[in-house]
Amino acid sequence: MKKTTIKEYAVKRKLSIFNVMKMVKSGKLNSQTIKENGKEILYILYDEESEKEISNQIVKHSLKVDVNLKDELQTLKQEVKLLREELNELKRRVIK
Repeated sequence: MKKTTIKEYAVKRKLSIFNVMKMVKSGKLNSQTIKENGKEILYILYDEESEKEISNQIVKHSLKVDVNLKDELQTLKQEVKLLREELNELKRRVIK
């Protein structure tokens, strides 16, 4: 079994340190606390089998839903247009 610190593991897996800590607290990752130089350091223990299970649970960036940017831009432009019209109507009401 290999040992790494939480930060090293987070960088290797491209996760946040917070998410790695949640995985440790929930028991998804095996960990061991070792006292070095008067400080308690948490090491993550992993092997190839456990890494395969964990990598299946992590949602990859490429698997996220692709959004058609042109459609989103058009929708946002329409919303801005409606908001401007509403704002102009409210200005007319206040001025009267």
